Amino acid sequence: MNKTHVVKSVNKGSIADQLGILPGDEILRIDDNPIEDIFDYQFFTLSDYLVLTLLRDGEEWEYEIEKGENEDLGLVFENGMMDNYRRCSNNCIFCFIDQMPKGMRDTLYFKDDDSRLSFLQGNYITLTNLSEKDLDRIIRYNLSPVNVSVHTMNPELRCKMLGNRFAGKSLEKLDVLANAGIEMNGQIVLCKGINDGKELEFSIQKLLDYYPSFKSLSVVPVGLSKFRDGLFHLEPLSAEDCRDVVGIIERFQDEAYKKHGTHFVFASDEFYLNAGLPLPSADRYDGFPQLDNGVGMMRSFIDEFDEQLKKRKEDGSFEKIGQKRHITLVSGYLAYPVIKDFAKRLSDNCSNLEIDVFAIKNDFFGENITVSGLLTGRDIIAQLKDKKLGNEVYVPENVLRAGTEYFLDDITLSEMSDSLQVRVFTIKSNGYSFVDSCLGVDK
Repeated sequence: MNKTHVVKSVNKGSIADQLGILPGDEILRIDDNPIEDIFDYQFFTLSDYLVLTLLRDGEEWEYEIEKGENEDLGLVFENGMMDNYRRCSNNCIFCFIDQMPKGMRDTLYFKDDDSRLSFLQGNYITLTNLSEKDLDRIIRYNLSPVNVSVHTMNPELRCKMLGNRFAGKSLEKLDVLANAGIEMNGQIVLCKGINDGKELEFSIQKLLDYYPSFKSLSVVPVGLSKFRDGLFHLEPLSAEDCRDVVGIIERFQDEAYKKHGTHFVFASDEFYLNAGLPLPSADRYDGFPQLDNGVGMMRSFIDEFDEQLKKRKEDGSFEKIGQKRHITLVSGYLAYPVIKDFAKRLSDNCSNLEIDVFAIKNDFFGENITVSGLLTGRDIIAQLKDKKLGNEVYVPENVLRAGTEYFLDDITLSEMSDSLQVRVFTIKSNGYSFVDSCLGVDK
């Protein structure tokens, strides 16, 4: 059965607007091709001539369209994907969604494993949900790069880790994608005693053999909340474990750089911070290909801070703070030492600037969760209540649901401001904005 897709709105002055296409119309076909999702729609509207068939009030309408090649029709759909998201069919031993408490909003429990989201939003997929048809479409539409949750290149171990008897065989799809010229990035969620040590070395070497089709690989530590009753037993990584992982990765980085001029595999910032090791210099990150996966984010942040601090000292921004400015910064435990150092360096340059930094313990998910992105509004409020917070409080931007004022527990920024009786703002996760927000020059 052909799928139909409801038009939400029509861009003013667009081709669709000029043709009289209306919100509520349903797209049925393009050149007799059924439309499954946004990729079909985009692919079949690339040509300079097409026939668009839609349904309006139970009647089919047909439009012959001549346009510039790649020119957009100007249609916006009710569902941006033009299809339902695909659920994950795995039962991973480390899945964080399985570690969520009951009673949170429904969207937080949805497990996606959709190759289309890999291309559109950078999501990672396991390949287990990828049919032959999906592979053909990725290749046909050149949906590159594809981000793959690998976790291990040992087929038997992968079946165990993903809780899916087909998980090992699905690794064969890496060959199909590589042979078709599709670029890939990968990640390994590292679990102590499971896919670390020799297994990690094996996986890195196997994936390095796919270079240059496989462009980069990140290794991130497993996140363990306190809600693990009845789940597979996993232990947190110690500082020594983290040092061992960094040692393995840096050895492979040196090998990859000698052979290919790329460092290829990267440890997430958590490994260095938890191990008490210095962060690598920026040139070790090859342009930060895995920044959104927490790889090199702190190095980038530090370098941006240094650059912006120098700029603001030179342009006299510190001298422009004519009256006392007292602010409070919120941090997770992981980044606290860095944020504390930044605050001191800023206040040392200005007698009228006072910055307090509070590391928030994650009582909601448990003390093993130390990143700021999983802090809840209630934990922040509880731990800042009755503190002298100054004129303003700044929370990291990543504590909020993207594009909203909502924390994970549905507390809003406004509710936090009311509870703390002080204005609460977000601060962006880059060094430039950090400096300017602290100085108050971004308003």
